[in-house]
Amino acid sequence: MASLPDIVWVTLDSVRADHTSMSGYRRETTPNLQRIAETVDGAHFSHCFASGNGTPVSSASILTGTQPSRHGIGSGNEVIPDALPTVPEQLQKVGYRTACISRNSYVSSGTGLDRGFERFKWISSSSFLSEVPKRTLVKWGLNIRRHSAGFTTDPAKHATPFLMNDIAKRWLSEYAGDEAPFFCYLHYNEPHRPYYPPLPYLDTYTDEIDAGPEQAAEIAMRVHENADEIMANGCDLSDRELEALKAMYDAEIRYTDECIGRLFDYVQSLDRDVVFVVTADHGELFCDHGLLAHRVVVTDPVTHVPLVVHGLDEISDSADDIVQHVDLATTLVAQAGGTTDTFQGIDIRSETRQGAISQRGPENFEVYLKRNPEFDTDRYHSGLLTSYRTPEYRFQTSEDRTELFVPPDEEIDVSDEYPDVAADLQETVDQWLETEGSRIDAEKDSRLTDDMRDQLRDLGYVE
Repeated sequence: MASLPDIVWVTLDSVRADHTSMSGYRRETTPNLQRIAETVDGAHFSHCFASGNGTPVSSASILTGTQPSRHGIGSGNEVIPDALPTVPEQLQKVGYRTACISRNSYVSSGTGLDRGFERFKWISSSSFLSEVPKRTLVKWGLNIRRHSAGFTTDPAKHATPFLMNDIAKRWLSEYAGDEAPFFCYLHYNEPHRPYYPPLPYLDTYTDEIDAGPEQAAEIAMRVHENADEIMANGCDLSDRELEALKAMYDAEIRYTDECIGRLFDYVQSLDRDVVFVVTADHGELFCDHGLLAHRVVVTDPVTHVPLVVHGLDEISDSADDIVQHVDLATTLVAQAGGTTDTFQGIDIRSETRQGAISQRGPENFEVYLKRNPEFDTDRYHSGLLTSYRTPEYRFQTSEDRTELFVPPDEEIDVSDEYPDVAADLQETVDQWLETEGSRIDAEKDSRLTDDMRDQLRDLGYVE
């Protein structure tokens, strides 16, 4: 048991790969992730694709090792099926202690994603005082101007990586005193909109744009509060507004990267054999395809995410391959000697993926149509949307139509130009949907509490 590695998996919310330092972004947003990746035992997977375009879908894939149409979250199921064992359940069976801290309602008992964690905290404005230890609250309060928005009653403006880190460190310190290996899963809410970085980070990138720190933050909040209206009317933001939005988003990434770097250093100080993972559940849109946040589409801005892994042997040769979260989940459980029969990933230590599956459930455009009856729904797929991303192409299909793109251009359908490619990928996806992609039915009634829905409303998920 002592020979099994510990696992610390950090999922950041809404980080697109092309806004990270590892991808050559124009801003140094993730120096700590780059540092971790460049160590002897580190690796950066430059072609990691999320399974879905939102936290509930992608997180269910991470924690069950299955693709969206299989676990059904977002396409009929409100809770993950009992027939699908979770990653923590499988690790428990081989002797792991399991723990999770989540800042998102979709990673909670509301979706069944707390299953298998012997220790679980869901933190929101409603559970803040009861779930966060008093010592941590005091430390955060004393540092509220450095690690958050200062003294404001608006919960949307407060950053919580400091809180997450402090709780995680306490738990990890406890586990380090035990011979049993541990799996600690952490879902950070940053940099999910609204993009409002802590006060010292407000001006990180505003020298480069036509807006001061307070103006840029105000623009970001205004866009967040009116996102549905903006998208319904064609996402006609000015260059100044878009640059302010990106500056605030990038500053949030930079702050969160700083916190993850500190957490990594703490984990290293424990002097244990630890696999340390940092990724994102999905990316983000800045008027790509006329959209904001991570709505409707499953193209690269939403599905291409960062993945840095430290301490996992035999993977460095795979760093340039296409990889998905379900693959890493499969690999980690397999390495620990756990059962992966229900998982749909590959073992990246010995296998190579030919293409990545990303899916989005049926889409309801009413939120846009009621704001603008002329909103162009024909531009987007309405039913279950399945994408297959290869190194050269993105093929996507739904009951509406099929399309073939050559990224980074994901607007012009080139099916007529490459009919053989389109036909081959259509056959691949159709066969997958009929077999591994078939849904396991589960609960159709939501378990989300009113407090959970309130948090999702603050994040812009529900009206």
